[in-house]
Amino acid sequence: MAKTYEEINEKIRQRKAVVCTAEEIVDLVRQKGAEKVAEEVDVITTGTFGAMCSSGAFINFGHSDPPIRMTNILLNDVEAYGGLAAVDTYIASTSKSPNPEGYGGGHVIEDLIAGKRIHLRAWGPGTDCYVRKDINTYITIDDLNECYMFNPRNCYQNYNLATNTSDRTLHTYMGKLLPRMKNATYSSAGQLSPLLNDPHLDTIGVGTHIFLGGGEGYVSWQGTQFNTETPEKNGVPVSGARTLALIGDMKQMDRTYVRGLDIYGYGTSIAIGVGVPIPVLNTEVVERASISDEEIFTNMIDYSVTSKNRPVLGQYSYAQLRSGSIEYEGRKIRTSSLSSYWGARKVASELKDWIERGEFELTQPVRMMPKKGKVKGLAVKG
Repeated sequence: MAKTYEEINEKIRQRKAVVCTAEEIVDLVRQKGAEKVAEEVDVITTGTFGAMCSSGAFINFGHSDPPIRMTNILLNDVEAYGGLAAVDTYIASTSKSPNPEGYGGGHVIEDLIAGKRIHLRAWGPGTDCYVRKDINTYITIDDLNECYMFNPRNCYQNYNLATNTSDRTLHTYMGKLLPRMKNATYSSAGQLSPLLNDPHLDTIGVGTHIFLGGGEGYVSWQGTQFNTETPEKNGVPVSGARTLALIGDMKQMDRTYVRGLDIYGYGTSIAIGVGVPIPVLNTEVVERASISDEEIFTNMIDYSVTSKNRPVLGQYSYAQLRSGSIEYEGRKIRTSSLSSYWGARKVASELKDWIERGEFELTQPVRMMPKKGKVKGLAVKG
């Protein structure tokens, strides 16, 4: 049994496509078997909604009269990059405002999507063709020529379970870690997560049409720190592995799925909802996507170790983690998630609705992702 992208898209156009979320597929395969499900289902939707620090937005303001070449740019007092062309900039989610504290680039992006007024201040050197040296005004997303999210590293394929064996509290990008292993935090949608349902990226590649922040987007390249050498269990990595670079028009987005974050003791970031449709091209696609939280494992890492080579203390399934506690050497450790499973489910369900209504078609990748990728460390040279 095999299907093509065009066959699936024709069914979508006719509103006859059968679509299931990755969560629904788990029970369906248990009931009917992968081969029967592959015959009946056309698309499987996945979803994730969590912190994705390596994110930001390209913006074009348009020219004032007289024009200015912006080299120093502030948006609501958050620094944006001034090294592009005259009135282009990139604002990163982790850029911070000195006032108020806890506000950063992720919040600017959320406020733009929400239609709020943003305070723009910019300065330039003044040249014969760009004579203006400063500007002080307010903008909304409707005033901008282009405003699109471009995220170099999203949708991490699994991630560590973080804990802390030291005697002091740690504040990390994995949240607050209490001393002496009193808690452990994780960040994944598990059985709903896009890259855990297509672990070797057999259907996801450059040009894949996706749900991004409540609007439409595309996979633009492999993400940074793309790693295929992570050990696997049940066919999926047990720690951070592959990633995606994503792009999408912010003017289509919904702030429900894009939220600025302030992670205490670490800094600002952004939470983004991402959904990737998986075409049911054959039975193998269904077999991979039917993996459950009971079968997906992650490594527990001690974040009190400052070296990048932190020891692995144990391995736990997402079913165990989502239960609220795990056991380690006779002690009970409380677990909590930094990503929203409720949000991931909402993303996958909304994408399912779009496809069923004939409003969202699938794209065949124009380039598949690398089969080999290794993350190198930075050598500090004297």
